[in-house]
Amino acid sequence: MTKISRRNWLKTGMTMTAGLASLGYPHSGMAEKKIGIFKSGDGRKEEIVARLSSNENPFGPSSAAKRALKEAVEDAFLYPQKYRKELISVIAKEEGVSEDHILIGAGSSELLNAGARVFGGKSGKILAADPTYTSLIRSAEMMGSTWVKIPLDKSFDHDLDTMESKVKSDISLVYMCNPNNPTGKIIEGKEIISFCDTVSSKVPVFVDEAYWDYMDDPKGSTVTSCIKKGANVIVARTFSKVHAFAGLRVGYCIAQPDIIRQLAKEGPRNTLSGPSMNAAAASLVDYDFIRYSVEKNNEGKQYVYDLLSEMGYDYFPSHTNFILFPIAMDGDDFRKKMLVKGVSIKTWNIAGKDYCRVSMGHMKDLEKFGLAFKQVAGNKINKT
Repeated sequence: MTKISRRNWLKTGMTMTAGLASLGYPHSGMAEKKIGIFKSGDGRKEEIVARLSSNENPFGPSSAAKRALKEAVEDAFLYPQKYRKELISVIAKEEGVSEDHILIGAGSSELLNAGARVFGGKSGKILAADPTYTSLIRSAEMMGSTWVKIPLDKSFDHDLDTMESKVKSDISLVYMCNPNNPTGKIIEGKEIISFCDTVSSKVPVFVDEAYWDYMDDPKGSTVTSCIKKGANVIVARTFSKVHAFAGLRVGYCIAQPDIIRQLAKEGPRNTLSGPSMNAAAASLVDYDFIRYSVEKNNEGKQYVYDLLSEMGYDYFPSHTNFILFPIAMDGDDFRKKMLVKGVSIKTWNIAGKDYCRVSMGHMKDLEKFGLAFKQVAGNKINKT
């Protein structure tokens, strides 16, 4: 990985922040909020001051989205059909497909669950990498489906050759998360497009692109081109990440019209509010805010990269709003000790090794993470 000078990166980030602040965008000078309270092992109540465990985006929603949200509140006494039609129209135009290719839902979770119901069931077999995001998979398992696990390769990349070889007549769905969660790694555009073109002729392929906006080349990395060619591919997107709608709950699917009809029967039924949909329509075309949100995220990632490098820790360069890295202590113990310091993160045990996943946030939150990390884990260079 080519390292970027933190000084130059921060200088660029501050310049952009100053310019966008004049347009009404939020910035890292916002008042500190108490995120929540939890009970420690001895029963004491501890405050979470840096919530870096849920891959949320604290730099939004955008000013345009907030204005649209407030405007639509005036129509809250009406059923929101007009906002639904408008949002679907905006999405279809942005994606270059007809409106019958689009299904919207309360975040991508509702759409993933619909996918589990359509392609799962007692006889369902969902082929997917391990580890990956498991919302669709767990929902399918609850209905009796089987997760056919294909371990990531030694570099923590999708083993596409093995995945393709395992696609037999009994597989009901191939699920992929790109960029992947919890690794933050991507399958390059040409590679995943080729895979989907080939495999979707045998079985539907569901690609979760929740972190799509954070890629260096989003337009060249999505598999929506497969759908436009008529392939049996489903793409899920969410407004919860770069658009910062985690609490507003908006997402959408792109697929062939017949699949959209199947998903609609098993999934979303007018679950979105008018204000949320109006805000989403505004945010989707607020390109300045999207750039700002990505830049602030990259600034945070560079800070954490530098911190980990200085302390002697490896990490996976991320195409998302989180970073995964191996830790030299028990994951559960590490997570609990970080919580006592007021910092929430996630931990995984992958192939017998413990990893931490830290979400990006305001710089003040990442600095709190850094301080707590140094106190809990210590400098790895001095330990070896």
